[in-house]
Amino acid sequence: MATEHADNAQHALTPSAYIEHHLSFNAHPLNEGAGFWTLHVDTFVMSVALGLIVMGLIWLVARKATAGVPSKGQAFVELVFAFIDDQVKNIFHGNRHSFIAPTALTVFLWVFAMNSMDFLPVDWVAGIVSFFGGEHAKWRAVPTSDINTTFALALSVWILMIFFAIKVKGLGGWIHELFCAPFGTKVWVWPANFMFNLIEYVSKPLSHSLRLFGNMYAGEVIFLLLGMWAATGLTGTIAGAILGAGWSIFHILIVALQAFIFMMLTVVYLAMAHEGH
Repeated sequence: MATEHADNAQHALTPSAYIEHHLSFNAHPLNEGAGFWTLHVDTFVMSVALGLIVMGLIWLVARKATAGVPSKGQAFVELVFAFIDDQVKNIFHGNRHSFIAPTALTVFLWVFAMNSMDFLPVDWVAGIVSFFGGEHAKWRAVPTSDINTTFALALSVWILMIFFAIKVKGLGGWIHELFCAPFGTKVWVWPANFMFNLIEYVSKPLSHSLRLFGNMYAGEVIFLLLGMWAATGLTGTIAGAILGAGWSIFHILIVALQAFIFMMLTVVYLAMAHEGH
């Protein structure tokens, strides 16, 4: 998150309080005291809004699409569609257009949009929210820097993976695979097979979610640290601006790469569900 106005926030918050403030969730009643069912309103609102914006933009381009010379918007969307379709084609060898390719496209665009919120100046977001919610209002603008978002996405993919495994192999075939692969069908290796598959099933949503969360959360922290440095004086402002610009350019690659990796892992997991050991 760019922090162009961190010096203004310094008048009200200490450095540690400033960072803690911007890494805290909105103080909404639903965010407190609900235990497992705690709802991070800022994460939820940003995720839904970005999903609607992405779908709306794609719908507008599709609505104006022509068979002749495409517009710049149509050409860009067609390029993204073709790119995602090629990636899916190289991994999944079934009927990819029925579900897998549309899912991959949705995941990539949605995660990319949520990651891109990291480029919003954090104090601009805080200023807008403070205008409506009072002084020092908190708002996390990057949904993927919330572990709840990334784990929910990964868990959804995990559920789909199990669903397709049962659909393709049948419930009996799926259970047989749990106990008889990869070490064989002998009774004495069933426990080893089951433990091996259990570790695999548990590790997939964990690695899938934590990779995205870790990269986006770290990006937020680095932007905040650079913003704090820029607020220390003239030398800090110059150094912070230079390093901030460099990190922003590098972070563009991280934002796109993490969306791509999350999408590719989604396709890989769903493709594995259609195949047997």
